[in-house]
Amino acid sequence: MKLKEYFPSFIQSFRLQGRDQAYFFEHKNILNVIVSLTAIESRLDKLHLVLKSIWDNTDIPKRIVLNLHPRFKNKLPPTLSELQGAHFEIHYTELDCPHAKLVPSLTRFPDDCIVSCDDDLLYQKNWLKLLYEAHLKHPKAIITNQSRIISYDDAQHILPYTQWRTSYDASIQSDALLPIGSSGTLYPPSSLYHEVLNEELFLKLCPKADDLWFKMMSFLNKTDSILAENRAKPALPIIGSQQISLSSTNIKEDKNRVQWLALSKHFNVNRL
Repeated sequence: MKLKEYFPSFIQSFRLQGRDQAYFFEHKNILNVIVSLTAIESRLDKLHLVLKSIWDNTDIPKRIVLNLHPRFKNKLPPTLSELQGAHFEIHYTELDCPHAKLVPSLTRFPDDCIVSCDDDLLYQKNWLKLLYEAHLKHPKAIITNQSRIISYDDAQHILPYTQWRTSYDASIQSDALLPIGSSGTLYPPSSLYHEVLNEELFLKLCPKADDLWFKMMSFLNKTDSILAENRAKPALPIIGSQQISLSSTNIKEDKNRVQWLALSKHFNVNRL
């Protein structure tokens, strides 16, 4: 978490904490999307702030679904469990990995647009509205708020993940554009290859890299991935929520590159 993010994160968290549940659902426009996420145990105590940040808008999803392993059933804080109702449900799944943010919801809601997000961020004003508006312009594409470009050297060898440049230009259209799920990525129905639900395979090839799995599934399905032209301000990390993070392993130890190589070899994809 960057130093400049602490104060705005504290202010937003404090404001959301003080709002009662009824405030978030009065006079709202319901978008035809489902927001889907999973969580780790250390973040459950502050997860209600993530949900409230999504609802703290004029335009909200028709439902938020939290996919959790059954071992969390007796560990839910009241701040989270009391939010369950018409707008939020907890779905228990044996899947216990980052892919749980999306895979169980793909099975349960095959005809819906599903937006994935993370369990440690405060989403900003118009976050979902702008993502949905981009979807209406490109209804068959996967739309994301953040992306990198999967990059290769002159000999067509995959570069380390730290050299996959971040893309801010929405005009760039490339098969190599990798949606980053944490900032919000919208998946329209039937946008992913049929193997997307193959738990045995993704746990073997990329157990810690759900973004890479979904990217390969979209590429094999010939679905375009597009960076939204109009994007909300970047989400703010919740103070104290990021002591445990996959990025410390996947990025610092270059495990993203290793897992992409495993996917590429299995599916016989030389480069994008």
